[in-house]
Amino acid sequence: METPPIIKPLKCRMSFGRPNDDTLLVQIAGNCKIGEGLPSDEEVRKQVKSDPRIKRISFDTKDLAGWDSGLLTFLIKVVDQCSQNNIHAEKEGLPRGVQRLLALASAVPEREGARRESVRAPFLEQVGQAAIDFWHSTLEMLDFIGHAFIAFIKLLRGKARYRRSELFMIIQESGAEAFFIVSLISLLVGLILAFVGAIQLKMFGAQIYVADLVGIAMVRVMGAIMTGIIMAGRTGAAFAAQLGTMQVNEEIDALKTMGISPMEFLVLPRMLALMLMMPLLCIYADLMGILGGMLVGVTMLDLSVVEYYVETRQAISLNNLWIGLFHSVVFGVLVALAGCLRGMQCGRSASAVGNATTSAVVTGIVSIIVATAIITLICQVLGI
Repeated sequence: METPPIIKPLKCRMSFGRPNDDTLLVQIAGNCKIGEGLPSDEEVRKQVKSDPRIKRISFDTKDLAGWDSGLLTFLIKVVDQCSQNNIHAEKEGLPRGVQRLLALASAVPEREGARRESVRAPFLEQVGQAAIDFWHSTLEMLDFIGHAFIAFIKLLRGKARYRRSELFMIIQESGAEAFFIVSLISLLVGLILAFVGAIQLKMFGAQIYVADLVGIAMVRVMGAIMTGIIMAGRTGAAFAAQLGTMQVNEEIDALKTMGISPMEFLVLPRMLALMLMMPLLCIYADLMGILGGMLVGVTMLDLSVVEYYVETRQAISLNNLWIGLFHSVVFGVLVALAGCLRGMQCGRSASAVGNATTSAVVTGIVSIIVATAIITLICQVLGI
């Protein structure tokens, strides 16, 4: 008995025809599967470019022996070319299964940004987008400040809803637990101010005025600024991380659903805690800074403790003390608002919490510097 010859399937092949002037007929035959020499969409592109009269593409697959996803990929590329060149693709000549798969592929729109082929926006467009984002951010900030002010008014009227136990806990976290870092930084700042001043004043034999320099600088502005920066990096970041995590876990949405205002329940206690603790921490920072200056005066300038104390007491006035305390209250409000604002604006992902924390620290420090400049200018105008 003779063995029948093995018939190998024909490889995929493609040819073109022109039924009329505005139509290109794509004829596909053979076994169009992966590994069988699939046709290239570049050949179709060349045919379309060679004749601008082509307005439609039709298909002839009557001699098609078999197909798989390779043929489908080829056809999708051809259809995309047709849509880009305003050419109508007639799919009636394709197998029914191919037509259904093409319809399914085109039913789901392509997600915006899925392709990484976008070019960089022009410079003026970037500037305009930045200006729009800044304007929207300003509006959000003003809206947040307005709601915080309303919550504070409700507190004065005794109608604010918050937990006093949480307020005391936040006071402890932002007050007593910050003593060590405030002590260290303020002591070092006092040492630095005294050391820099001593080098210059020693040239004129005016070492005693190091006490004036350190005392006035720390009490009037430096104590409040250093405390504010410390609290922005420590407490403000913590506020943003806490509220951001609550935003991710949808806890803030749950509070709104229950009719509880997040401004009163979450933001108000944090703002009150920093408003109360910042002046106390500022006074403590002033004392530590003066102590640091005294260490330099006693060890380097041969001043006695009594001489340094008497000169410091004569140099510092109540105006300097009140200005420093006013700075601290303003800084406390700014740090609390910056931390809570960025926390409430946090997105719904883990990375968004980190971005909110970073933004809270930057916003808090910038606000402190700007507020210091404004208050200093006002004091200069008022002559105090």
